[in-house]
Amino acid sequence: MADYCRAAVANGITVLGISDHVPLPDGRWKSVRMAASELPGYCQAINDARDVFPELTVLKSMECEHGAKYTGFYREELLGRLGFDYIFFGAHSFPCRGRWTPVYGGITDADTLIAYAEYLIDAMESGLYAFAAHPDVFGCSYLRWDRETVACSRAILSAAAAYRVPLEINGYGLIKPEIDTPEGRRRMYPWEPFWELAAEYDVQVLVNSDAHDPRDIIGKTGQALAIARKYGLSFADLSYLETGQIR
Repeated sequence: MADYCRAAVANGITVLGISDHVPLPDGRWKSVRMAASELPGYCQAINDARDVFPELTVLKSMECEHGAKYTGFYREELLGRLGFDYIFFGAHSFPCRGRWTPVYGGITDADTLIAYAEYLIDAMESGLYAFAAHPDVFGCSYLRWDRETVACSRAILSAAAAYRVPLEINGYGLIKPEIDTPEGRRRMYPWEPFWELAAEYDVQVLVNSDAHDPRDIIGKTGQALAIARKYGLSFADLSYLETGQIR
């Protein structure tokens, strides 16, 4: 925690959101997230960082998988008893054809695109999350921009506008290696056609470094900002997060 805070201060950041992958009460996907027993230590580390770095506003958050069985835990434990400032939604798996399908590698046809879009829409409808992370991550494995990706994107963008949920342009995707597609080499995400389409909707965006290492505390946020400005997208006002109140 101190490494991230130190990097933030060195780069002139004044407000830093700390957000690990949420531990789930049933231990699901434990290979990529902390155990529930580690949650008190996580909270204490953030509290300690606030004392050590008084010049930095450190916000306590989690990147969450959505699911009806988890919403009570998010609302009552994270946002309630533990006093998290905010939580947000980032899909890494989603329900499709009776099983959980991985976002990275599992979205390859119209059915999986539809299921992914429906999952995001259900999360946005819940009203729990401050924003939706990397909504265009389907570009990791769906390689063509076609009528199916347009339909998926329009469904997501329509819901984001209706439920007033900001969408994240993810800087970490700009650090990852490019992939080969039938349309040439490109980043997995951000996928620019998605954001070009977003300009047709009354949506708001934010830019996030999604730093998996303190050295990436700024990361490629400049390039992500350039995407937002290229398509004339509106930036979300997220100052309310500092109050710990979901809108």
